[in-house]
Amino acid sequence: MAITKPKGTADVYGNHAALWRYIENTAHEIAATFGAQEMRTPTFEYAELFRKSVGETTDIVQKEMYNFTDQGGREYVLKPEGTAGAVRAYLENRLHDLAMPAKFYYITRLFRAERPQKGRLRQHTQFGAEYFGSYEPTADAELINLAYIFLSKLGVDDLTLRINSIGDAECRQRYNQALLTFLREKEESLCGLCRDRMEKNPMRVLDCKNEDCKAQIANAPLPLDYLSDDACDHFNRLQKNLEILAIPFVVDKSIVRGLDYYTRTVFEFTSQDLGSQATVCGGGRYNDLIAKNGGAPAGAVGFGMGIERLLIILENQGKLPVVDDSIELFIGNIGEGGAEKALQIANYLRKHGISAITDLAGRNIKAQMKFANKIGAKLAIIIGDGELESGKVMVKSMASGKEHELELDSIPNYFGLH
Repeated sequence: MAITKPKGTADVYGNHAALWRYIENTAHEIAATFGAQEMRTPTFEYAELFRKSVGETTDIVQKEMYNFTDQGGREYVLKPEGTAGAVRAYLENRLHDLAMPAKFYYITRLFRAERPQKGRLRQHTQFGAEYFGSYEPTADAELINLAYIFLSKLGVDDLTLRINSIGDAECRQRYNQALLTFLREKEESLCGLCRDRMEKNPMRVLDCKNEDCKAQIANAPLPLDYLSDDACDHFNRLQKNLEILAIPFVVDKSIVRGLDYYTRTVFEFTSQDLGSQATVCGGGRYNDLIAKNGGAPAGAVGFGMGIERLLIILENQGKLPVVDDSIELFIGNIGEGGAEKALQIANYLRKHGISAITDLAGRNIKAQMKFANKIGAKLAIIIGDGELESGKVMVKSMASGKEHELELDSIPNYFGLH
């Protein structure tokens, strides 16, 4: 039996790869308009980075990380999310010496050992952005706007921006106490994982995927009702900034996000075209994470969105872009002289950015033209001894079948080259 790809992964090639390239190029272009610089971090990091940053009681750390140990006994993890690695790079490379806020974005592979389903793969690709060095809600709004403009540029519609605030350390202490009191009354009805989490980190219970637990905590206290005056002012100013930017939103008190590093703002862009996995983009503020990893305190906010999910939405909405990867010219040939001339012309065109294909399989003319049609070439010519002697070729439109004569040496001019 042939070896197959691992469960929860996907092969990307041909026209599908061209769609990926379009989305990635759009991400690069939009991020650049916001002054964000690209960041590339390793595919694997020390396991401690994620335990310390993401949180010991999160699903990622408890159930979803791909861990491995090298020959020296060092424990590593395939990167399960983008923010922790970006913060590590920010500190290790002294990026805090840059003008603040420092804006970065990335397109990276992430890995989570979870049950594969629509829009959720064990290896997936994420477009993310991080702003370091600002506590102001204008930074939150601008980052959300980056995601909003990117999604709008792709033509994604029927999206809902949901925002919430989970407060800071002061708010969280009061909220956790109220939540823990509520959860203790429900303790016997909760799953074992929730009973373990409720004493260590009560808010993680709100992230439980168990349907019975969801029903039990449906009326649990919510963080937005326990905000300090300062956190409340921050959230109100964020809403005002979003209104200024003309970004529609709804306040959703139930959003807490599944990672421990979030503070204050949390948000999600959701779509009905993803079924139960409705979130296409998620993020928020993480003011304590840089200091937690050994840096000077600095405000920060970020988001991540899965490219696989974007493609599902675009397909379901009939918005997949038409990416033209057509071959401009197929150069067929007869005989050694024709093959040499075809190689020469193709080489010149390629050096000047024109896609050109020649026959590499020694086919007869009929097979060569069939091949030209199969690869979607727009135009085709055949070069043989007769064409070399006359200095002229017939250029055929593969779409219409129409032909016209052209000087062999003027082929570059035909494509606007001189």
